[in-house]
Amino acid sequence: MITNPLIIVGTNYFDMENYNQEKYIRAKKKVKQIKGFYTHLAVYTIINLIIFIRGNIVIFLKSDVENKNLLDWIDWNIFFTPVLWGIGLFFHGLFVFQNRFKVLKNWEDRKMKEFLEKEEENLHYNNKWE
Repeated sequence: MITNPLIIVGTNYFDMENYNQEKYIRAKKKVKQIKGFYTHLAVYTIINLIIFIRGNIVIFLKSDVENKNLLDWIDWNIFFTPVLWGIGLFFHGLFVFQNRFKVLKNWEDRKMKEFLEKEEENLHYNNKWE
């Protein structure tokens, strides 16, 4: 009885159990990365909502604030925190979902090939009657 089947592809032998284990580890790592991105997105949203709400409350109560530098600092925080953090979040998303962009690239390549084949077919068809 074979407990650990081997798959022969060309001249290479693959241990099916190790292959499935590696596949599981890769899938688990990918899920962890996606979960990390969504956690990052949730924290980004919550913190920036707090900053926005807090900043608007302080700005609403401008007349009570004696230190005008504080207002300038809050204005800059309301703007730059989401922008700079958003740039980091954008690159985090690109890293995590980079395989999705490969799907788009493959689609583009298939469409280009399809259009080129149609052009070649039309050219061949037109030359046939000359």
